[in-house]
Amino acid sequence: METVARKHLVILTVLFLFTLAVCVFALTQGPVYISFGEIIRILSGGLQGSAQSEIIHQIRLPRILLGAGVGGGLAITGAVFQALLLNPLAEPYILGVSSGGTFGAVFAMLLGLSFLGMELFSFVGALSVILIVFLASKRFGSIEPNTLLLTGVMAGAFFSALILLTLTLMKNSLRTAVFWLMGNLSMADSSTALYIVVLSVVVSFFLALQGNRLNLLAFGDEQASALGVNPRSVKTVIYFAASLLVGAIVSVSGIIGFVGLLAPHVCRLLWGNDNRIVVPASFFVGASLLVLSDLISRSIIPPAEIPVGAVTALLGAPFFVYLLKRNDLK
Repeated sequence: METVARKHLVILTVLFLFTLAVCVFALTQGPVYISFGEIIRILSGGLQGSAQSEIIHQIRLPRILLGAGVGGGLAITGAVFQALLLNPLAEPYILGVSSGGTFGAVFAMLLGLSFLGMELFSFVGALSVILIVFLASKRFGSIEPNTLLLTGVMAGAFFSALILLTLTLMKNSLRTAVFWLMGNLSMADSSTALYIVVLSVVVSFFLALQGNRLNLLAFGDEQASALGVNPRSVKTVIYFAASLLVGAIVSVSGIIGFVGLLAPHVCRLLWGNDNRIVVPASFFVGASLLVLSDLISRSIIPPAEIPVGAVTALLGAPFFVYLLKRNDLK
C-alpha cells in the first residue's frame, strides 16, 4: 500500500512540475517575446511600469491562471463523471450544466448586462439545471446513473433550444455570444482567474480524495455498501461538487469541449483505471492541455485569435478517434 501511495505521489509531483513548466513557457510566448529572466524579475517586483510588466500582469498571467483552473477543473470533473456514470464517454457538459449556464450568459448578453452580470446569470442557469437534473434523476432516494445521464441530456437539449431562440433575437452581441459558445479565455482578469483557480483547486482536492470510493462504486451499489461506502450520499455529494465546479467554469469561459473527455483517458492510458491516480492526475493533464491550447489560439494568427474551444476540438477529435481505434476507451 505504501509503495502504491509513493508511486502516485511521484507521478503527481512530476505532473505538477510539468504543468508549472507549461505555464512558464506560455508566459514567455506571444506577439511580444519575454525571456524567462525578465519574467522572474517581473514576478519578483522588478521592471515596474514597463510594457513587459503590464503584459505579464494584466494579460498573460491572468489568462494562463484561468486556463489552468478551467482546464484542470474540466478534466477532473470529466474523470469523476466517467467513474460515477460508469460511462467512458461522459464529460463535464453531458448533464446539461453547460447548456443552462450558457443560456444564462446569452440571455444576459441580450439584456446588455456587463461581464459580471453574465457570470451571475450563467451560474444561476447552471445551478438551475443541476437542481432539476438531480431531483428528476432520484429513484428510491438515490441517484440512478442511467436516469441521471438521460435527464441531463434532455435538459441540455431543452436549454440548447432556448439558446438558439435567444440568438435569433440578438444583433450587436451576436459575435460575443458565438465566442462564448465556442469557449473563450480572452476576458480573463486577475480577480476572475484567482477565483476560478482557488475554487478549482479546492473542489479538485476534495474530488481527488473520493478516488477509492469511486473505485468501490464501480462494483455496484450493493457491493460498495458491503465494503463500507454509502452509495446514496457519495453519489449525491460528488454530483453536486463536480456540477457546481462546472457551472462556475462555464460562467467565465463558455463551453470548452474535449478537455474533460480526453484528459482522463490519457491518464488511464498511462496509469490504468485506478481512480486514486486517474482523478488527481487528470487535473494536471487538463490544465496543461488547455494552457497549451490557449497559447495556440492566441498565437496562430496574431493579433487576432481563435476561440480556444475550437483548438481543443481540432486537437481532441483526432486523438479521440485514435483511442477508439486502439480500443482504449474503457
